[in-house]
Amino acid sequence: MASPGKKSYPLRVDPALWAVIERLAAQELRSANAQVEYLLREALARRGALPKPTPTNEEPKP
Repeated sequence: MASPGKKSYPLRVDPALWAVIERLAAQELRSANAQVEYLLREALARRGALPKPTPTNEEPKP
């Protein structure tokens, strides 16, 4: 089941690629799903394709 506020999406991945993702995830203490999301965000950030984060629960600055 997807976390609240997250979209679930079935993904077909080459088994060799998935093995690398699982290995990296274990090394970085993440789940394979969190590793995929991390890698996607990293790739999108490099391309400048991520929207600017919106401030949440921040106190107004004087």
